[in-house]
Amino acid sequence: MKRRTGSTGTVLMNILVWSGGLLMLLPFLWMASSSFKTTEEIFRPATFMPKNLDVSNYIRLFSDWPFTRWVLNSLAVALLTTALALAITSLAGYAFAKYRFKGRGRLFAILLSSTMIPFPILVVPLFVITSRMGLTNTVISLVLPFIAPPIGIFLMNQYAAYVPNALLDSAKIDGAGEFRIFFQIALPIMKPGLASLGIITFINSWNSFLWPLIAIRKELAMTLPIGMANMLTGVSAGSTPPYGPAMAASTLVCLPTVVLFLAVQKYYIKGLTAGAVKQ
Repeated sequence: MKRRTGSTGTVLMNILVWSGGLLMLLPFLWMASSSFKTTEEIFRPATFMPKNLDVSNYIRLFSDWPFTRWVLNSLAVALLTTALALAITSLAGYAFAKYRFKGRGRLFAILLSSTMIPFPILVVPLFVITSRMGLTNTVISLVLPFIAPPIGIFLMNQYAAYVPNALLDSAKIDGAGEFRIFFQIALPIMKPGLASLGIITFINSWNSFLWPLIAIRKELAMTLPIGMANMLTGVSAGSTPPYGPAMAASTLVCLPTVVLFLAVQKYYIKGLTAGAVKQ
């Protein structure tokens, strides 16, 4: 009876999970199918799948707008932001966890308190600083404000705290330098946290809208979210917005994040569940 009850519960749980997953996938499937429809067919009721696979929306997307340039801009911003954020936060988190220096506790408290400041409040001073430095309409202006997120430093500090001090002391006795200890001993242990933070940082940078909307004005310097918004709002009065190409753009925009998650999902899940299972 216990085995039957357990197997029945497992089946019901699987059905529930699969049903929830399919329900969440429906909007994305509708978006992907709509990218092969005409505008009239998109708004026609009870038409989930296109009658004919029409790729004209994708052709228009690359011919009528600088979509390739938007992709390259977004990719450059997301990769640079993620790489620099991982480098800086891992070093800072490790320093807070393993070094004792004057004012360490107060500095860490100030760092954590800065996470309570809403980003829209920082937009005006950030714009003033970047404009005075002559960085507007550049990739640097989109990267610099996000290379040292406080929440990332806190996350790396928590993972660095799990690095055994005895292991670090043994490496020092053997003559290893600080950077060698960090890269060869501490960093591999912090890998799940790096994967989690890397995915979050990449997705946030890839989908960022508010700051690029303010910092970027030139069409060729736009990132994907701003370019896609410009596609729908930049039409002349009385014209129909290009919903088909917008659906095609949205479908292509989702692909890099899906590929990234599939590539590092093992470390991401391990990072999220760290500490939940007793070793």
